[in-house]
Amino acid sequence: MTHFPQPHPTKRAPRVRVNGSIPAVVMLEDGRRAKAKLQTVSVTGGLLRLAGALGKGDFVEVAFATQIGAVRGMAEMLTPIPATDGALQSFRFIAMGDDEHRALRTMVESAGDQSFLGLRSTAWSSTKRA
Repeated sequence: MTHFPQPHPTKRAPRVRVNGSIPAVVMLEDGRRAKAKLQTVSVTGGLLRLAGALGKGDFVEVAFATQIGAVRGMAEMLTPIPATDGALQSFRFIAMGDDEHRALRTMVESAGDQSFLGLRSTAWSSTKRA
């Protein structure tokens, strides 16, 4: 069954900063692939570091692995931010399978666990914004 992540109308989803330690692949509609590093993630989207910016509004598939399981979902790319070594670009998930959503939710919720993604607790931090 497909899950459609919905942002809360008044509360921002908790974010987990992973300091670019998780490789990600972005699959474009034309079949091309772009390598990326996941910087921040939440159950509704995230932030990627890319070699070059993608178009705002592009529909892509974002995939990355966690210790809990693979996360792969359809996403919309948001406004890119130029960086010295490429671009930072946020995305919002549009749809993903239930298993992928469960793995993502568990990853975000387990951010307080030192075994999170096999990283030491100093390699990441959890942030919440209202």
